Amino acid sequence: MSLIHLENIHKTYHAGAPLHVLKGISLDIERGEFVSIMGASGSGKSTLLNILGILDNYDEGEYRLNDVLIKNLKESRAADYRNRMIGFIFQSFNLIPFKNAMENVALPLFYQGVGRRRRNALAMEYLERLGLRDWAHHLPSELSGGQKQRVAIARAIITHPQIILADEPTGALDSQTSVEVMELLRRLNEEGMTVVVVTHESGVAYRTHKIVHIKDGLIGKIEENPNPGASPFGEGGLMK
Repeated sequence: MSLIHLENIHKTYHAGAPLHVLKGISLDIERGEFVSIMGASGSGKSTLLNILGILDNYDEGEYRLNDVLIKNLKESRAADYRNRMIGFIFQSFNLIPFKNAMENVALPLFYQGVGRRRRNALAMEYLERLGLRDWAHHLPSELSGGQKQRVAIARAIITHPQIILADEPTGALDSQTSVEVMELLRRLNEEGMTVVVVTHESGVAYRTHKIVHIKDGLIGKIEENPNPGASPFGEGGLMK
């Protein structure tokens, strides 16, 4: 059974006139894959990511995560699945502004009931791994965009999730930093994590092994990428 199994997923929003965002999405993502979901603004890719991350419900179809049906879960159970299985990375970093880098990274362990000394020690290990030990006691406002995203990645992986969901993880970064972030995600994938990246940038998508093209709420095609290190834009070419 696939790690992620979607079958005929539909989603309609009813704020004002009904908006049918997902129109029958079927997709399987295997354990250990490095996948991008690529589409223009309004294509439904972020809605799909929110459903994958158990942040939003769907109206019709079936979503199975590790062969468990994910449907209308109580928030406590949904939060438990998210905390144990999924690490999130966002375009806007979503760091808590009044907590320093170490405290931000340690936060998921707080929700798992890990003691303060242990979670701070683990947070320091992960910051060191990502080259940020010297910035551990700095607030997000004192960090560059690339440093903030590395803090966010450390926070996402500190609980050893099975899946990383990255929503436009390079959207707020310059080209060189974008390359570095995608390289970090590639290394995490090589260590066994399943990584799903939502993006509208071809240069980002073509650094993954499989590209799922989504348009108007439907999957157009799924493209295998035999050379994920190479962008169609040439060296370092994470072009907008």
